[in-house]
Amino acid sequence: MKTNFIALMLLLFGMATANAHYLWIETEGNGTLGQPHEVRVHFGEYTYGVIEKVQGEAFPSVSKFTLWVIAPDGSKIELKTTPEEEYYLAHFTPNENGVYTVVMNNNEIDVIDYTQYDFGIFKTHYHSTAKVQIGNTDADTKTANPNGIVVKQLAHNGNEVKLQVLYKGQPLAKNELQIYVADLWSKTLHTDDNGEVSFALPWNTKYIVETTTKEEVPGSYKGEDYQFIWHCATYCIK
Repeated sequence: MKTNFIALMLLLFGMATANAHYLWIETEGNGTLGQPHEVRVHFGEYTYGVIEKVQGEAFPSVSKFTLWVIAPDGSKIELKTTPEEEYYLAHFTPNENGVYTVVMNNNEIDVIDYTQYDFGIFKTHYHSTAKVQIGNTDADTKTANPNGIVVKQLAHNGNEVKLQVLYKGQPLAKNELQIYVADLWSKTLHTDDNGEVSFALPWNTKYIVETTTKEEVPGSYKGEDYQFIWHCATYCIK
C-alpha cells in the first residue's frame, strides 16, 4: 500500500520536468433539452497526453468521488457512473433551459507521508466543475464546495471567459491558475483581488483550468495524522 501511495504522489506532483496529475470533468459545453448529456471523469495530465486507465495503478487511489449535476433552479441530482477504460461515464437529461453545473468532489483520499521529498504529511481534496448551457440563457455556474476550492464561471457578454476562484466560499485573491491545452501548451495567470480572471479562447479546442491551495491546518483522517490539506480544483471548457 505504501508503494502505491508513493507512486500516486509522484504522479500528483510530478518530477522536475512534469506537472501534477489532476481529476477533471469532460463534457460538451452545450446540450439539448430532453436529450441525454454525456459526462466523463478523467485522471491524468491533459496537456501531456497522459490519460490514466480506470483499472490502472493510479486511478483507483482517487476513484472514491461523487458526481452531481445542479440544475438552473438549484436542485441537485447525483449521477451514477460506469467505469470505462480511460474514464468514468455518466449521463443526465436536462429538463429546463439555462445553465447546468456538473460537480465532482473527492475528499476521500488517504493521508500521504511525503516527508522524504520535503513536502510533508498531507491529505488531498479534489474538486472539479463544468458548465453545460441549454438554450440561449446564460448564467453563472453554481458552487458546491464549502470546505475547499472551486472554479466558478461567470456570465459574460464579451469574447473572453471570466472565472472566479473561491476558497471556502470566499474569493481567493492573487492565486495562481494554470490553463492547459494539448501539445504541452499552458499559460499561468493570477486571480485579482476579487478572485477573478479573464482570458480568451483563441483555438477551437479543449481547455483545462487548474488551481490549488494549501490549507495549513493539521488534522486526522482514518486514524492518520496530517500536517495540511492540498486542495486542487479543475474546470474544463469544451
